[in-house]
Amino acid sequence: MSSFVKDTITDEQIRYDQEHIWHPYSSMINPPPAYPVVSAKGVRLTLSDGRELIDGMASWWSVIHGYQHPELNAAAHEQIDTMAHVMFGGLTHEPAIELCRTLVEMTAEPLQKVFLADSGSVAVEVAIKMAIQYWHAAGKPQKSKLITIRNGYHGDTFGAMAVCDPVNGMHEIFTQTLPQHYFADRPEIGFSEPWNNQDILSLQALIETHHDHIAALILEPIVQGAGGMRFYSPEYLKRARTLCDQYGLLLIADEIATGFGRTGELFACDHAGITPDILCLGKAITGGYMTLAATLTTSAIAEMISSGGAGCFMHGPTFMGNPLACSIANKSLELLLNSDWKSNIKRIETQLTQNLAPAKSIKGVADVRCLGAIGVIELTEPVNAQRIQKMLVDEGIWVRPFGKLVYIMPPYVIDNDSLDALTLGLVRVVKQYLDQYETD
Repeated sequence: MSSFVKDTITDEQIRYDQEHIWHPYSSMINPPPAYPVVSAKGVRLTLSDGRELIDGMASWWSVIHGYQHPELNAAAHEQIDTMAHVMFGGLTHEPAIELCRTLVEMTAEPLQKVFLADSGSVAVEVAIKMAIQYWHAAGKPQKSKLITIRNGYHGDTFGAMAVCDPVNGMHEIFTQTLPQHYFADRPEIGFSEPWNNQDILSLQALIETHHDHIAALILEPIVQGAGGMRFYSPEYLKRARTLCDQYGLLLIADEIATGFGRTGELFACDHAGITPDILCLGKAITGGYMTLAATLTTSAIAEMISSGGAGCFMHGPTFMGNPLACSIANKSLELLLNSDWKSNIKRIETQLTQNLAPAKSIKGVADVRCLGAIGVIELTEPVNAQRIQKMLVDEGIWVRPFGKLVYIMPPYVIDNDSLDALTLGLVRVVKQYLDQYETD
């Protein structure tokens, strides 16, 4: 068995990776390069060849406190010396109890019951099962369908895939296998734009027609992530909440990406002043140290589910309530809540807005938009991901474009100088790339 060498990755290991290891959304025929990382600290990744990259992705929204945070490291060491894992069936432990206490206290008052899962996709699966099992226990088993909005993304497992955009959601080839649900037109009115009631009419019409068969509306509040990094009006979310109440649907808010301050509010639902019936959380919950997620719901829903024929909620992952993950999550949320996180996110938003604005004048750029600690440059045409990725790495920044989007959501601990280097470097690369694209 080969030994692990901390500060280098050999050419043979890279070849093995390319030949045998599947990376997210990649082909095993002529796979794209995977840049070898040997360490990470603060907001920087160190590659095997010694180059340092400023991380603009927070490892897909999760590393909000940066890498190797001393207090998160200490929490991990302390817990692993006590108990790394124990099954949650019939047992409990302090890290899980205190994590659930924090989640109940930091979310809206009606959300009192917590189900711990081991990934965001599973949290969505749990939410869907909760909604369907609720109506079954309530004597309305016909309410077994879901409704959502186009351009949404909720994960890669089968229940989650079924409520991703059926055309643009990366799962079109599974259409004949997935359960069929209802899809309303996407919201078109931007976050700060004046409201027009036309924007809600598609959702309203589908709910009015099919509400007898719909268990829940599931959506990403305010920010549609992998479906296009689109920021929509809080008024849409308010109207959606009203429609659910009016026609007897549960509202599931998928805040796996947006939760814990990313949009400038603690939760994206706070922009609209609404509370979902079921809330999905993940990604940043452990500061990117461990995979962990949570699904919260109300006492009324939990009690209805528990009074049904099954007498319990029918789900239970092997690593549910993992003590190591829960312990790190407790420290991560403590760090967040004890900081002036709101002012910090505003600082990042101001700098993103200012530094990305020049990209609006670049030929081939369709839009530039920022919200909280999220910055997006949308191009008019899909990018050549492999080409632009190399240019970004050569610039000393780590950004992972997809489709027409070149976007960033940096760790919250990023300092102004590093954020300048990230954003100004990003604009430079986009301009160079588009200039070359025009030439080619």
